[in-house]
Amino acid sequence: MAETSIKINLNEEIISKSKSKEVKKFFKGFVYILPSLILFLIFVIYPFVKTIFQSFFLSNNLGQLTSFVGLENYIDLFKDTNYLKTVGTTFLYVVMVVPITIIIALMLAVISNYKLKGMGIFKTIFSSTLGISVAAGSIFWSFMFHPTVGILNKGINALGGESVGWLTNPKVAIFAIAMVSIWMNIGFAYLVLIGGVKNIDNSFYESADIVGGGFWYKLRKITIPLLSPSLFFVLTISIINAFQTFGVIDMLTKGGPSNTTTLMVYSLYKEAFVNFQYGRATAQGVILFIIIFIVSRIQVKLTERLVTYQ
Repeated sequence: MAETSIKINLNEEIISKSKSKEVKKFFKGFVYILPSLILFLIFVIYPFVKTIFQSFFLSNNLGQLTSFVGLENYIDLFKDTNYLKTVGTTFLYVVMVVPITIIIALMLAVISNYKLKGMGIFKTIFSSTLGISVAAGSIFWSFMFHPTVGILNKGINALGGESVGWLTNPKVAIFAIAMVSIWMNIGFAYLVLIGGVKNIDNSFYESADIVGGGFWYKLRKITIPLLSPSLFFVLTISIINAFQTFGVIDMLTKGGPSNTTTLMVYSLYKEAFVNFQYGRATAQGVILFIIIFIVSRIQVKLTERLVTYQ
């Protein structure tokens, strides 16, 4: 009996010591992450909660809440034909920009993987847009799109065509904006994908050569499946960035002509800082968050099923 009680006491001491060690580890880790946690709470959680709260109110031009209106801001938005048009334009823009950007970046990454003379120079050119700011890129393209001295219209005129109002024609402006965004986003997508292509074991391609597989066979059966983690990462980031596009619109068209290039973030900006309707603006922000959240969840589910790891 005495031996049993001694063993029980020893076990209790060991358990209590292990628990105290775990508690110390927890608090030590908590102290390390506390600065980041405080910043996260101040600059992410607090603004997010305040945005949701403010979307249920009307506010004056000083941003002060005046009266509680519940879901009225959201109902008014879904009744507003201009806002619904903005949502449709945003989805059209995302559908144009994201796939084309990824396809071009993928082709450039595959080409860059070939050991050709001078390929280092082309790699620098392909990734150069990553280092260009939105403002600088927009100014560059504003000269390209100029109706009289722009190089695009000069080329069209040289071929016998008529000048195009790239940023003034309501039927063309959104495509011109998409063109700029594709050009600016290719650098990031290319760098991620070329890194993924470099990590594919060359033995897969050697096996394909043995069975007589050509370029398209290797692309479909080897490159794309084994590159799927990088592709889905680029897809996720590209979609989120496309939904949040603002700088290009602000620099080139201000949402015109006739609101044909007004995207959701720019609409939110105008509602808050031009019309001073902070309640409607925060409601638009919540709607945008919900859309991005749903799209991201769908992508996570697709990633679990379609991503292939080596």
